[in-house]
Order: sequence, then C-alpha cells, then structure tokens
Amino acid sequence: MWLVFAFLSALFASLTSILAKVGIDGVNSNLATAIRTVVVLAMAWGIVFLTDSQSGILEISKKSWTFLILSGLATGASWLCYYKALQTGEASKVVPVDKLSVAITLVLAFVFLHEQLTAKALIGSILITVGTLVMVL
Repeated sequence: MWLVFAFLSALFASLTSILAKVGIDGVNSNLATAIRTVVVLAMAWGIVFLTDSQSGILEISKKSWTFLILSGLATGASWLCYYKALQTGEASKVVPVDKLSVAITLVLAFVFLHEQLTAKALIGSILITVGTLVMVL
C-alpha cells in the first residue's frame, strides 16, 4: 500500500509544481507560500478531524514534538526556497534540482539513522545526481 501512496505523492507533487508556477505569476513568493501553507494546514486538520485522530495529540512524546516541530521548520524553509526558485526559474529546471532531496535523504539516512546504503541505492543516487545535472546544465 505504501507504494500506491508514494506514487500518488509524486503525482500530486508534480501537479504542485505546475499549479504553483502558474499561481505565483505576479505574486510575492513568500506570500504565495503562506497562502499554500494555510490551505495545507486546513486540509491536514480537516483530515485529522474527519478520521477522528485528534485525541492522539495528548499521547505525543516530547521527543516526537521536538522532531515534528523541527521537521515543520525544515518544510517551511524548503517551501519558501522552492517557491522563490519557481518564481525566478523554469519549473523544468527547478523541480529536478529539488528532487536531489532523494539522493541527499539517502545519505542523511545512512549517517543519522544508520540505515543501510546498498550498492543499488548508491548507484541510484549517483544516477539521480547526474540526471539532474544533465537536465539543468
């Protein structure tokens, strides 16, 4: 089931890029990010209440709170940078560079989470990096 959601994530992420590129025309990229964030916030809380998951908030540990907040800050920084890049660059070049996060995540998961870095994952990361460079340069 995770694979279905991963593919849906990729589909929605690609739609995000195209819709954002059109939507930020003549709009400050920081303002556009804030508007997008409000929509995501409303949607996320709507799903929480729709699935009756809100009671779980009291069970979240301090460690989880800390890392969820840090993740939120990283997401915010990513979105601000992404929208600025989309506003000033071509979507066909911005998006591949943004997707270098796949290769970077594999390295960070190896270093910080001690996940296994297989030869297949390493080769894939190299191909993603080289492919990005070919598309952008």
